[in-house]
Amino acid sequence: MKHSLKKEGKFTYLDIGEGTPIIILHGLMGGLSNFEGVTDFFPEKGYRILLPELPIYKMSLLKTNVKHFSKYVSDFIDHMGFKEVILLGNSLGGHIGLYCTKSFPEKIKALVITGSSGLYESAMGGSFPKRGSYEYVQQKAEDVFYDPAIATKELVDEVFESINDRNKLIRTLAIAKSAIRHNMAKDLPNMNTPTCIIWGKNDQVTPPNVAEEFDELLPDSDLYWIDKCGHAAMMEHPDEFNNILSAWLSERKF
Repeated sequence: MKHSLKKEGKFTYLDIGEGTPIIILHGLMGGLSNFEGVTDFFPEKGYRILLPELPIYKMSLLKTNVKHFSKYVSDFIDHMGFKEVILLGNSLGGHIGLYCTKSFPEKIKALVITGSSGLYESAMGGSFPKRGSYEYVQQKAEDVFYDPAIATKELVDEVFESINDRNKLIRTLAIAKSAIRHNMAKDLPNMNTPTCIIWGKNDQVTPPNVAEEFDELLPDSDLYWIDKCGHAAMMEHPDEFNNILSAWLSERKF
């Protein structure tokens, strides 16, 4: 990481720039560094980027679920003294963002999701590699991206370590079950928060039809595609991702 993290009470987070706050929610296996393209770009555009470390492996097992993580995000918004924020989430982070928006709509000015779980049941459980050989884990990590070269040895090592750590594995499976349990299909038609959906056309984890379903069910959404792109658009095509989001924020006057 280029920037140092702040620690205040139960929150550890990155805080860059000044202006309208955008809170970024990382995925299950996604580190804060996955969003370097966003954190480099948007502070120059008049936004304050905040990236909290979600306590995915630190909550009690009973609280290791989408609902409690969304409450954690709401608590973070209150801790920072914000009245309204923009949420941006990838994968599990998108799901947490959706649930937080459903639960605390008055706090969320706009929502941005990319490769989000919340509709597609296999998005969490099916795609997460069970314990296995390093080669198997590497293949699973490469499947996340259109360009397998993005699954660096460092990234594969991190995933391999996580699934061979009993505490992390138990919590990962708890989160996977929680993601299935907290399916958002019935909630989305009642969520009027403006939502920007940015999706990789070649996403194998949450396929393109998932993005189309989000767009159909959400009352106020815009769907944008990035070609030759997998599950983590902000990593694989950071410039295109930033340009799409910047234009959407400008058009919506956020």
